[in-house]
Amino acid sequence: MCDKCGCGQSNTEQTFEQKVRDVIDSIIRPALQGHRGDVELVEIDDNKNVSVRLQGACCGCPGAAMTMRAGIERILKEKVPEVNEVIAVED
Repeated sequence: MCDKCGCGQSNTEQTFEQKVRDVIDSIIRPALQGHRGDVELVEIDDNKNVSVRLQGACCGCPGAAMTMRAGIERILKEKVPEVNEVIAVED
Protein backbone atom coordinates (compact mmCIF):
# COMPACT_ATOMS: atom_id res chain seq x y z
CA MET A 1 0.00 0.00 0.00
CA CYS A 2 1.21 3.48 -0.82
CA ASP A 3 2.49 5.11 2.37
CA LYS A 4 1.58 8.60 1.13
CA CYS A 5 -2.12 8.32 0.40
CA GLY A 6 -3.22 4.74 1.16
CA CYS A 7 -4.33 4.20 -2.44
CA GLY A 8 -3.50 0.50 -2.39
CA GLN A 9 -0.72 0.80 -4.97
CA SER A 10 2.38 -1.12 -4.02
CA ASN A 11 5.79 0.37 -4.79
CA THR A 12 6.79 -3.06 -6.10
CA GLU A 13 4.47 -2.43 -9.06
CA GLN A 14 6.55 0.55 -10.12
CA THR A 15 9.80 0.48 -12.05
CA PHE A 16 12.94 1.69 -10.30
CA GLU A 17 12.83 4.92 -12.31
CA GLN A 18 9.18 5.50 -11.42
CA LYS A 19 9.98 5.06 -7.73
CA VAL A 20 12.84 7.57 -7.94
CA ARG A 21 10.74 10.09 -9.88
CA ASP A 22 7.87 9.72 -7.42
CA VAL A 23 10.10 10.46 -4.41
CA ILE A 24 11.69 13.44 -6.17
CA ASP A 25 8.33 14.85 -7.27
CA SER A 26 6.39 14.25 -4.06
CA ILE A 27 8.97 14.80 -1.31
CA ILE A 28 12.25 16.34 -2.46
CA ARG A 29 11.09 18.89 -5.04
CA PRO A 30 8.43 20.51 -2.81
CA ALA A 31 10.96 20.90 0.00
CA LEU A 32 13.50 22.56 -2.31
CA GLN A 33 10.89 24.76 -3.97
CA GLY A 34 9.98 26.05 -0.52
CA HIS A 35 13.46 27.60 -0.52
CA ARG A 36 13.30 28.83 -4.16
CA GLY A 37 15.30 25.86 -5.39
CA ASP A 38 14.59 22.78 -7.46
CA VAL A 39 16.14 19.52 -8.61
CA GLU A 40 16.31 17.87 -12.02
CA LEU A 41 16.64 14.12 -12.51
CA VAL A 42 19.41 13.86 -15.11
CA GLU A 43 20.05 10.13 -15.41
CA ILE A 44 19.68 6.74 -13.80
CA ASP A 45 22.39 4.30 -14.85
CA ASP A 46 22.42 0.51 -14.92
CA ASN A 47 24.08 0.39 -11.48
CA LYS A 48 21.15 2.30 -9.96
CA ASN A 49 23.18 5.47 -9.53
CA VAL A 50 20.92 8.52 -9.69
CA SER A 51 22.34 11.73 -11.18
CA VAL A 52 20.58 14.98 -10.28
CA ARG A 53 21.21 18.67 -10.87
CA LEU A 54 20.31 21.33 -8.32
CA GLN A 55 18.57 24.36 -9.79
CA GLY A 56 17.33 27.77 -8.76
CA ALA A 57 18.52 29.11 -5.43
CA CYS A 58 20.12 25.72 -4.66
CA CYS A 59 22.57 26.12 -7.52
CA GLY A 60 25.74 27.60 -6.07
CA CYS A 61 24.35 27.74 -2.54
CA PRO A 62 26.98 27.18 0.18
CA GLY A 63 24.73 24.47 1.62
CA ALA A 64 24.31 22.60 -1.68
CA ALA A 65 26.63 19.73 -0.70
CA MET A 66 24.75 19.27 2.56
CA THR A 67 21.43 19.39 0.70
CA MET A 68 22.70 16.73 -1.68
CA ARG A 69 24.00 14.27 0.94
CA ALA A 70 21.88 14.89 4.03
CA GLY A 71 18.74 15.64 2.08
CA ILE A 72 18.39 14.24 -1.41
CA GLU A 73 20.59 11.16 -1.07
CA ARG A 74 19.31 10.26 2.39
CA ILE A 75 15.66 10.55 1.38
CA LEU A 76 16.09 8.66 -1.89
CA LYS A 77 17.96 5.80 -0.20
CA GLU A 78 15.40 5.67 2.59
CA LYS A 79 12.39 5.59 0.25
CA VAL A 80 14.02 3.58 -2.57
CA PRO A 81 16.58 1.28 -0.91
CA GLU A 82 17.83 0.03 -4.30
CA VAL A 83 19.48 3.42 -4.94
CA ASN A 84 23.24 2.85 -4.97
CA GLU A 85 24.51 6.45 -5.06
CA VAL A 86 23.24 9.95 -5.77
CA ILE A 87 25.56 11.98 -7.98
CA ALA A 88 25.48 15.77 -8.25
CA VAL A 89 25.78 16.99 -11.83
CA GLU A 90 27.13 20.49 -12.36
CA ASP A 91 26.22 22.67 -15.34
